[in-house]
Amino acid sequence: MDALASALLGHVAVEEPEESGLRWAAVALVLRGVTTDDAELLFIRRAEREGDPWSGHIAFPGGRRDDADRSLEATARRETGEELALDLDASARLLGALDDIRPRSAALPSIAVRPYVFILEREVPLVPNVEVQSAFWMSLAALRDPSRAAEHTSERGGVLMRFPAYRCGDDLVWGLTERIVTQLLAVSASVR
Repeated sequence: MDALASALLGHVAVEEPEESGLRWAAVALVLRGVTTDDAELLFIRRAEREGDPWSGHIAFPGGRRDDADRSLEATARRETGEELALDLDASARLLGALDDIRPRSAALPSIAVRPYVFILEREVPLVPNVEVQSAFWMSLAALRDPSRAAEHTSERGGVLMRFPAYRCGDDLVWGLTERIVTQLLAVSASVR
């Protein structure tokens, strides 16, 4: 994991510029394990909520920045604590940040998401709140397996749209989460 930490330290994250009406969010990519070969990544399944465009999706703990958050890193830490009762200050070490991403669909809110990568330094129980249906771990090795590559299709306005995805059991990781996973796998591949 030290090699991954060095790679992330050397990674100059691409940050979205501030613009009028843009909202900010942050997510925590929480890893556990000793090496990138045995590392597992924490995912959540968001609870089903009417009006939430990401309702029921596989995601990372995180959410929108509050005015009281001193930084986007603080947002990722706060949201992870709220959603899973996981205190990253006490249980994890920050490895670095990945590139900011934004939804590619105009139908989604104007939001930029900053992903932060943490390594869990001690095991703690995860206690999902009402925003989270469940939490699970998936190995980076499994995500790198070509047989996990999949495609998510959805229809919007009569147009069939296709998105790259990763197969996680019966679930698909797609959209913003897939794009973040792809970034993490690219950085972790550079240290293998």
